[in-house]
Amino acid sequence: MNELAVFKNIPVSTAAIASLYPDVISGTRKVANLEKAGRILRLKRGLYVVSPRESNCLLSLNLIGNVLYGPSYISRLTALREYGLIPERVDVVESMTTHLTKSFQNEAGRFEYYHCVKDYYPIGITQHEEEGATFLMATPEKALCDYIITTPHLPLRFIKDTQLFLEEDLRLDMDAFRDMNIDIFYQCAAVSKKQQAINNIIKLLK
Repeated sequence: MNELAVFKNIPVSTAAIASLYPDVISGTRKVANLEKAGRILRLKRGLYVVSPRESNCLLSLNLIGNVLYGPSYISRLTALREYGLIPERVDVVESMTTHLTKSFQNEAGRFEYYHCVKDYYPIGITQHEEEGATFLMATPEKALCDYIITTPHLPLRFIKDTQLFLEEDLRLDMDAFRDMNIDIFYQCAAVSKKQQAINNIIKLLK
């Protein structure tokens, strides 16, 4: 049996991988050799995921997004696309965090993180499963709010402009939009730096 398969598609540390080889004098060198051979993929310094051909598990980009830089949860366009609310393909895994805005590029893909304040962060976070892995993702409502508060220069001063933005720029599924939970928008507006823009969303839902 492939010893690395025990980790499946869960990101793990250098020490965790080295622990599989107790007879090897230098665990760090062993990990470097595994990476060079393509058996593990480096996500950032000290963090790896087993190659799918070794684990027989598909990578969970959303789980990697959670673990790579945390605390964080999947959001913005990535989440909206996951829910089928926008038609465009999203090539970047977008997340929200209470830490500084940051981005990573590795063999798994590109991951971008957007800062939000601590009072805003916990609103509308749900647990999901992908490729046997559990990760955190924003609800559709929170993902939309996250996109609004982290994207500069959006034309959302007036209700009509807000509707055009949703329909034409974001190309949001408006039928699904009308079924969204208005309470989450109220919670986000109460602690958001873009209260007026989110209040326009609320008015559209009423």
